[in-house]
Amino acid sequence: MKKSILLSCVLAVALVGTLFSLPKVVVNTKGKEVGNERSQSQAAATAAAPDSSVQSHDKATISPDQQKIVDQLRSGYEQAGDKDKTTAGLKLSDKFAQLQKFDSAAFYAEKAALLSPSIENLVRTGDRYYEAYGFAIDDQKAKNLGAKTREYYQKALDQNPGLLAAKANMAMTYVNTENPMQGILMLREVIDTDPTNELALFNLGILSMRSNQYSKAADRFRQILTNNPANTKAKFYLGLTLVELGNKEEARKVLSEVKKEEKDPVIQQAIGELEGRLNN
Repeated sequence: MKKSILLSCVLAVALVGTLFSLPKVVVNTKGKEVGNERSQSQAAATAAAPDSSVQSHDKATISPDQQKIVDQLRSGYEQAGDKDKTTAGLKLSDKFAQLQKFDSAAFYAEKAALLSPSIENLVRTGDRYYEAYGFAIDDQKAKNLGAKTREYYQKALDQNPGLLAAKANMAMTYVNTENPMQGILMLREVIDTDPTNELALFNLGILSMRSNQYSKAADRFRQILTNNPANTKAKFYLGLTLVELGNKEEARKVLSEVKKEEKDPVIQQAIGELEGRLNN
């Protein structure tokens, strides 16, 4: 990963498959730069485009057998009557999500939500647009996907303001807009409602890292681990902040624990880089 450390906390992604749902973040090894890591194969497709646009989001390929299943599901969706179209759209969305084709997953989730705007369908659509947002490399593409994410989370929140995970994810889409403080305030609202909310604490920790406020970031990750010692993602980020703060002995201890507990190869590689810094 050259001189940078890929911090794997995808987004992409709470309510869908992982607790923490935010764009991938890159922090250079000297702690001077933090930004969104976007996929390297993004094409200039609009956020509303269906299957063709998702191909630009990642390098994952679909095998002939997988393509056959997709074609069958798409055919079923296109031929379904009004009564069955929502279910068919959700099946197609789920398959694209499984294949990590994020734009298409969001596109068909939205189709289902328009037909049946239940809270569950609205949240799912917000989640899947948020996944796509986390992998968008083009700025305009990311802006469009962020707007879609907010649109569907807000519709769900209008029905149930207590959806804290949706609010915490929605907050992160404001970070790279002209109004980033709105996202900070939303996360603080979540913490005011639930002081132990792991997603909000995690996101606030990431945002503190973005501004090189590593002491504040460490505090957020410690808060998570106080209530959930098994959270290896939070423990990894704590180890990283300790490296940046120069607390070498504690950093070694924390990273050693993560190395034993976390199976993610990206994080394992990042730990290797961090350990190299600690030994210099």
